Amino acid sequence: MSNPQRLQRAFARHGIALDYRDGIYRVHNEAAQATILLPATLPLEEKAVHQLLDFAGVRSADGHAGVCRACATPDFHPGAIAPVGSVVATPADFVIPSSIGTDINCGMRLLTTGLGLGQLAPHKDALVKRLTRSLLDNGRDVPVSTRAFTALFDDGPDAFLDRLDPLGLWAQCDRERLRAEVQRCVGLASFAGHSRHVPAAYRSDAHAVFRDPSLGTPGAGNHFVELQVVDAVLDRHAAYDAGLRAGDVVVMIHSGSRELGFYVGQAWMDRAKLAWPAGVRHPRSGLYGLQGPLADDYLQAMGAAARYAWANRVVLAELVRKDLEAVAGAGGSRLVVDVPHNVVLREHGLNIHRKGATPAHAGDLALIPGSMGDASYLATGLGHADWLWSCSHGAGRAVRRQQVRALKAAPAADQAWHCVTLREERRVEEAPHAYKPIGPVIEAQEQAGLIQAAVRLRPWVTFKA
Repeated sequence: MSNPQRLQRAFARHGIALDYRDGIYRVHNEAAQATILLPATLPLEEKAVHQLLDFAGVRSADGHAGVCRACATPDFHPGAIAPVGSVVATPADFVIPSSIGTDINCGMRLLTTGLGLGQLAPHKDALVKRLTRSLLDNGRDVPVSTRAFTALFDDGPDAFLDRLDPLGLWAQCDRERLRAEVQRCVGLASFAGHSRHVPAAYRSDAHAVFRDPSLGTPGAGNHFVELQVVDAVLDRHAAYDAGLRAGDVVVMIHSGSRELGFYVGQAWMDRAKLAWPAGVRHPRSGLYGLQGPLADDYLQAMGAAARYAWANRVVLAELVRKDLEAVAGAGGSRLVVDVPHNVVLREHGLNIHRKGATPAHAGDLALIPGSMGDASYLATGLGHADWLWSCSHGAGRAVRRQQVRALKAAPAADQAWHCVTLREERRVEEAPHAYKPIGPVIEAQEQAGLIQAAVRLRPWVTFKA
C-alpha cells in the first residue's frame, strides 16, 4: 500500500507537489498539473508521474495554445513516451502526436459466438488447432486490392467493404453483417483520413491485389485474441442489450494499426519536431505539438491509421468466425462493441488524446481487460467530465517486461490459464503476475462515477503472437 506522506516527501525532492484524497492523486510542478485516479493499494510510479506532467505542460511555440487538462485512469503506468492510462485535452486546433505514439487505434473488439461453454468445450482441441494456424502461423488468406485500401483511407469503412473483391476470406464472410457492425464501433465515424498519408504499397496500383503481411495479425506485447466465458452478469439490462448471458463464450480481440500505424505515428512525431520554429528554444521535455493546418493534417493521417486498425480487428474477427463455423457450426456471432485506445478524438470542442485509455461517454460500452489469468469487464460509460469522458483500457502492468524476462513460465500443468503462442517468452512477459489485479481498477472507477460494470468475463484460451 502506498504511503501518501512518504510519497509527498519523495516527489517533493523532484519538484513535484502531491496530495492524495478520496482515491485521487493531485500532482503539480512549476509547469503543469494533473489528477490521477488510483486506489491506495496500487503503486504510484514516479516515472509515470513525470511523463504525465511533461505532457500536461506541452505548449505551442508562441505559448498561446497547449494542454487544457490532464488526468490518468487506474491502469496508469510508464510508457515509452507517454504514460499508459493518460488522457490530455487540448484546443481543437492543437494536437500532440507523441501523446498516442505509433500504436494508433490500438483497441478492443468483443464478439459473441452464439454458443455456451458446454456446447463449445467438446470442440476445444480442434478449435485451438485451427485458430493457432489462422492467428499465429500465417494461415490466413486475406487478399485486398489497393482500390479497397484507398477507399478505406479516403472514404471510410463502408467504402472499403463495398470495394472488397469476393476472394479468400472475403468470399465467405457476411458482408451485410459487417456493414451493420460499423455502427457499433466507438469513435470510428469521426476519423478523417486520406491515402496520401500511408505507404505507397497501399495505393500504388488501382488494380493490384496483395496480401498485406500485417493485416489480420494481433501484434506483439499485450495484444491478444482471447476466448472468454461470461462469468457473471452485473447489470442485467446492459447484458441483455449486449446479448450476453452467463456461460456464453465470447471473443475479445486486442490489436492496433501494426506497421502502418508505426509508419504514420513516427512520421508525425518527427514532423512535429521539424515544425518547431527556428530560433525558438525547444521544450525541455522534447515533446512537440502541432497547431492550425498541421494539426488538421495530423488528424487526417492518424485517422487513416485508425481506419486500418479497425480493418485489422475486422479481419481477426472474421478469421475467428470462420473457424468457429467450421469446427462447431457457430454461425450466430455478432459484434458487441469495438472501442479505441490510442487516438485523438474531437469531443466537447476539445481534442481528447487518450493513451491506453478508453472513451466512456454516458451510455457507451467500454471493454476493460485484466490479464490472461484474470477477469475482463464489459462496462457502461457514465460520461464523467472531470475524467475527460474516459476510463481505463485494462488493469495496467505491475512489472515491466524487462524485469519479468529473467523469470521462467510455470509448467503448463500448474497454470490455471491457457496461453497459446509460438513464442515461449510471451508466457513470461504477459503472465498474470505482471499485471495489476483488475478488481481494484474496476472498483475505483465505479466509485468515482466513470463506469458501471455490466458483465465479468473470465479467460478460457488466450492466443498471443
